[in-house]
Amino acid sequence: MANYLIIGGDGKEYGPVTDEEVRKWIGEGRLNAQSLAKGEGDTEFRPLAQFPEFADTYAQPPVTIAPLVSAADFAERDYELDLGGCIARGWELVKNNLGLLFVGVLLYFLIEGAIGGLASVPVIGPLFSIANFICSGPLMGGIFYLFIRVNRGQPAEIGDIFSGFRRAFGQLFLGVLVTGLLVGLCMLPFIVMFIIKLIPLVGQLQHIHPGNPLDPATIDALKSVLFATLPVALVCAIPATYLSVCWKFTLPLIVDKQMDFGTAMKASWKMVNKHWWQVFGLIILISLLNVAGFCMCCVGILLSVPVGFAALMIAYETIFNAEKS
Repeated sequence: MANYLIIGGDGKEYGPVTDEEVRKWIGEGRLNAQSLAKGEGDTEFRPLAQFPEFADTYAQPPVTIAPLVSAADFAERDYELDLGGCIARGWELVKNNLGLLFVGVLLYFLIEGAIGGLASVPVIGPLFSIANFICSGPLMGGIFYLFIRVNRGQPAEIGDIFSGFRRAFGQLFLGVLVTGLLVGLCMLPFIVMFIIKLIPLVGQLQHIHPGNPLDPATIDALKSVLFATLPVALVCAIPATYLSVCWKFTLPLIVDKQMDFGTAMKASWKMVNKHWWQVFGLIILISLLNVAGFCMCCVGILLSVPVGFAALMIAYETIFNAEKS
């Protein structure tokens, strides 16, 4: 009877376990086609989908995780995030589904870029600005849904990036609107102070025209405003960052578990606050990965962004769908 080593949803190694145990875990939804495993004689871990002996298991209808509709459902759940493991598994997920995930993310950015570009066109620009405001939540929810399905080994297609419009259009829109407003309110003291400091310079700024360089006095005055308000901006950024991290999984919960936006915000808040620094650390790692991709003549970001999405959704699966071992 063959034995296997398994990388669990928490990024830790388990085993050796028999093929019967592997099949049992697949049936229970603890493993999926993208879960990493290593058989006897193997030198590297690879997705279970690449093991012929488990092909019949994935021929069966994929396991679906029943929606949890209350934030209280997560009260007793706990988790540990392996930050490096999330990035590594995100890379494996993208590498093994490169065409689907790369094209999905590229299409998402092309749509957002096209709408954003049209928003600057005179006359029709405001209409596209409103369209972008309304569609950003459902589109982002669709991207999350695509990565969630691929990570679970469920059937997925490019069209899944539009699934947010079908599954939870209103709730995704409200999820983006409400969280954005609350995070934005944290920056209100900085905005007010910046405007107050800027008012005395309005007369000087009115004389600025394209191609007309700023005079040294105006530049010095603007620097003074910036330096005077910078400490306030840094202080305001602390609660803004805290809230942004707490509500990071609001949209995935809405599109995946069909929660209303309020319940999703509560559930995300409850679970993230159990290990806030771990989630924050993962977001920092993803941001650094994207910065590195951008520095590679901007080409690397075409790969780093899908890996970042994948890592975040692997963390989502660990936090909300896998019991701590």
